[in-house]
Amino acid sequence: MSSQIAGVLQLLALIAALGLAYRPLGDYMARVYSSEKHYTPEKWIYKVIGADPAAEMRWPAYLRGVLAFSAVSVLFLYLMQRVQGSLPGSLGFSSIDPDQAFNTAASFVANTNWQSYYGEQAMGHVVQTGGLAVQNFLSAAVGMAVAVALVRGFARSRTGELGNFWADLVRGTVRILIPVSVIGAIVLVACGAIQNFSGIHQVGQFMGGTQEWNGGAVASQEAIKELGTNGGGYFNANSAHPFENPNPLSNLFEIFLILLIPFALTRTFGRMVGSLKQGYAILGAMAVIWIGFTALMMWTEFAHRGPAFEIAGGAMEGKETRFGIAGSSLFAVATTLTSTGAVNSFHSSYTGFGGGITMLGMQLGEIAPGGVGSGLYGMLIMAVIAVFIAGLMVGRTPEYLRKKIGTRQITFAACYLLITPALVLGFTAVAMALPTPGDSMTNSGAHGFSEILYAYTSGANNNGSAFAGLNADTQWFNTTIGIAMLLGRFVPMVFVLALAGSLAEQKPVPETAGTLRTDKPLYAGLLVGTILIITGLTYFPALALGPLAEGLAS
Repeated sequence: MSSQIAGVLQLLALIAALGLAYRPLGDYMARVYSSEKHYTPEKWIYKVIGADPAAEMRWPAYLRGVLAFSAVSVLFLYLMQRVQGSLPGSLGFSSIDPDQAFNTAASFVANTNWQSYYGEQAMGHVVQTGGLAVQNFLSAAVGMAVAVALVRGFARSRTGELGNFWADLVRGTVRILIPVSVIGAIVLVACGAIQNFSGIHQVGQFMGGTQEWNGGAVASQEAIKELGTNGGGYFNANSAHPFENPNPLSNLFEIFLILLIPFALTRTFGRMVGSLKQGYAILGAMAVIWIGFTALMMWTEFAHRGPAFEIAGGAMEGKETRFGIAGSSLFAVATTLTSTGAVNSFHSSYTGFGGGITMLGMQLGEIAPGGVGSGLYGMLIMAVIAVFIAGLMVGRTPEYLRKKIGTRQITFAACYLLITPALVLGFTAVAMALPTPGDSMTNSGAHGFSEILYAYTSGANNNGSAFAGLNADTQWFNTTIGIAMLLGRFVPMVFVLALAGSLAEQKPVPETAGTLRTDKPLYAGLLVGTILIITGLTYFPALALGPLAEGLAS
């Protein structure tokens, strides 16, 4: 069997598995967020934090809950790293430097999981499991809560109430993320991933010196890292490390975990707004982009140019032989079209066009299917933009889900779209203009520019993957990427919740013969075109200086 056919079979198996899980998981999540029942463990949590889960919140109160909880999480994780040297289970590692601790705390709370350090050489068991792994759950639950609040904005009328943030946070964690992660961790252990709390031990000689490894609760962290579209690895090699991702089966399962909740949330959306067809339209737009990017990436990386590629069967540099071109391409597209950031290969070693595909996937806004929660609300923002454009073309007031899209709503949507490109392009321009940041580049020319463009694209879009060539462990990059991650995560949420509040206050308008049917394939096509055109106009000049220039020159 050829590698290309094996790749197609892996893609088909992945689609089949996602299809089987789509309906039950999507319906289950809709019931979770619509239920009025509170389980006993949840009641204990509400009592400890002093929250009333039955109290409805308007969007400013919901936003204050998101920001307050996230600010406390950043502070807690920062302090935990700063005192690591005094904690039990530190494996002898010292406390983390202030700039690195800030960057890591911002990264994990923002669901980015950008890592400019060697995990196995810096973080002990307590910080890994009690700090980083906990934030993998909580940051994902925050994203899901904001997405559900926006869905309620479409579903409700003549009220500004969007639910209760604390109830959404706790339910998303207790009823969805923890149970699925437990199952995922068991599967990964069965595949060969490690799960222990062993210390540092020698495993033999390596190039004349002693090689050492430390164990850890890897499988459990790997499960929520992928399921919550987090991405931070226990080891520096991330999902290319055999302790995290042992074989092709575990590789395909991890890709499945990455895509599981973001795709299923479209079913949850359709169920909560009372029209499954609306969810199918959003799903269709996501699926078209994801399959298109996957096919393009496989074609680019399998293309044989020169004797070295012919012998290897494709662009194998930077890829694990146990995964090959297909498994690496599938993973790279899944991780950059979501906010996961986990990697099983080094994106810097991809072909020029292949590296550009990973960047473009993030620059789309990670909405196909996107991060846990953030993918759905990002796609719904684009849906609002698409109906606005359609309304302009026919001279009719745009409507989406029987809600008018007026000046206020389109202003919120436009502000959401502008935040991330401003951060990416602004920080990249400053870094290229200053003399010191350029010293961190391993390569010069177009590839060197791509290293910095990728870093800020990854940070501001809350992805967390690295191009593997940039030395980002400097005060400049730790600080600026940390700022980009926090602003890229929480400023867009302001506009998402403001939009949700404005929609919930509206009275639904009746459908007429002139109403745009947003549950049809024609609208899904319009949505895909809107996404690609807006992204192309925004990022094409920067991409032309980096991956496109490199790809055309090769």
